[in-house]
Amino acid sequence: MDALYILLIATGAFIIYSVVTWLYQRKILTTLTEEEFRSGYRKAQLIDCREPNEFDAGHILGARNIPLSQMKMRMKEIRPDKPVYLYCQSGMRSSRAAQFLHRKGYRDLSHLQGGFKKWSGKVKAK
Repeated sequence: MDALYILLIATGAFIIYSVVTWLYQRKILTTLTEEEFRSGYRKAQLIDCREPNEFDAGHILGARNIPLSQMKMRMKEIRPDKPVYLYCQSGMRSSRAAQFLHRKGYRDLSHLQGGFKKWSGKVKAK
């Protein structure tokens, strides 16, 4: 019986944590469809959060490569007073980059729903 209560409490805590995390992310980050992303990214700072080898294999035309792994060291390359459009391969790293930037004072943060793998626009490869 005690094991059942522990399992119920653990499950409830996990659900609450998941909901709070989801709500927090929605508050700090706007998720854009490809069409919305395409219509606004030229007026924003376009940041590719993937690693350099992924960026070199192909990236959205006009993007700068600031990998999530280097975000702390290179965040000063991103202006906090202008919109920031982030993307990665699937959306996970760009979400984490947005959380980091938000903690550092950046506010106008958006990312591409589904990431680069869902992008059908112009791509540049090195």
